[in-house]
Amino acid sequence: MKEILIIGCGYLGNVIAANAIAKGIKVFATTRSRADALISKGITPVICDVTNQDSYANLPIVDGVVHCVGMDRSAGKSMREVYVDGLSGIATYLQSKNFKGRFVHVSSTSVYGQNEGEVVDEKSPTIPAEGSGGIVLEAENKLRSILPEAIILRFSGIYGPGRLIRGKAILAGEPIVCSPDRYLNLMHVADGAKACLAALSDGKTGETYNASDDEPALRRDFYNHLALLLKAAPPKFVLPSPDQPAPPHEGTNRRISNLKLKRELVKTLQFPSFREGLENCVNLGAFA
Repeated sequence: MKEILIIGCGYLGNVIAANAIAKGIKVFATTRSRADALISKGITPVICDVTNQDSYANLPIVDGVVHCVGMDRSAGKSMREVYVDGLSGIATYLQSKNFKGRFVHVSSTSVYGQNEGEVVDEKSPTIPAEGSGGIVLEAENKLRSILPEAIILRFSGIYGPGRLIRGKAILAGEPIVCSPDRYLNLMHVADGAKACLAALSDGKTGETYNASDDEPALRRDFYNHLALLLKAAPPKFVLPSPDQPAPPHEGTNRRISNLKLKRELVKTLQFPSFREGLENCVNLGAFA
């Protein structure tokens, strides 16, 4: 693969780009306004807004596309406009240009709604527990109807340097509002980027993969280990108030299986569990 296009070059996209450039691949990436920042990283910027179909004409036709658009709430667009309409618009445009390359879409495990600690794989029912998960699933279905050969990666929560869940709160001794014995499913950004590039080169067209690490973690274990690494007091957990709407993260409780991903795309993860991943983040002194 000689050239790729990253649509939505944010936290994950920047790591994908750096890894691809290191392999000698020319990287294009879309941006609405940050062209200079991309150029400084060796990335060729493409001015494009997925919610503005007139800007699609700027997109290069390349060997592979990674679509990893996130929500920018300051842009004033709805989740459906960005995730469903934007993705289907991009896919329709590429189809009209007779695109023959690989298309990898970064989706989310929020399409699953299991809440009793079940092990969830790619064949498990997709009945989202949250409205946002329903929109993510709608986007997947739209993509499949336009580009059935697209590869979908359903990501668990992405973390890594600069994005360490509740690190500052734990240092400040703030209580964590959650049920501590529910599961977190995570993917370190380094392994996530590796999975995206592997999907471009080796993924089976039309397939769906769960992108998650090897060990679903109880929230209690995750936050206690983080506090230990930060040399902070053990966190206090506070259950959500029964007379208030439950936080979105309380709606599910599942264990995401990554066996298909490891069998077909990424044999070994650099950060197989939260323990290695948290140590990496804390050693770099980067957390949120």
